[in-house]
Amino acid sequence: MTTKLWAALLVLFTTLLTSSAQLLWKKGSATLTFGVASIITNYYLIGGLLLYVVGGALIIIAFRGGEVSVLYPILATSYIWVSLLSVKFLGEVMNNFKWAGVTTIILGIVLIGYGSKESVPGAV
Repeated sequence: MTTKLWAALLVLFTTLLTSSAQLLWKKGSATLTFGVASIITNYYLIGGLLLYVVGGALIIIAFRGGEVSVLYPILATSYIWVSLLSVKFLGEVMNNFKWAGVTTIILGIVLIGYGSKESVPGAV
């Protein structure tokens, strides 16, 4: 089975959703107190949970359109999104080690994508 472009783009979009959910959870944790009323009125936590549910549904749909060995590594872009979004919305700082990690993730995803085009059906 070849991986369709729409499936790869859908996985990429899903990573943006789930990364945004993680930022919402971070913001929600700042005011979190452990009580039922506090949890169900913490809109950041609820928003993050909803984004994760939508992301989970979309990833299932995306897996119908391609190889898991190609699509699943795209989920690693979540680390990139979280790094960039946390700088923008949480005021965190990117250092050289984080940039090296981002570069390594991108390179790995590109190599996996390239390797999937070069694979021969039926080869071991």
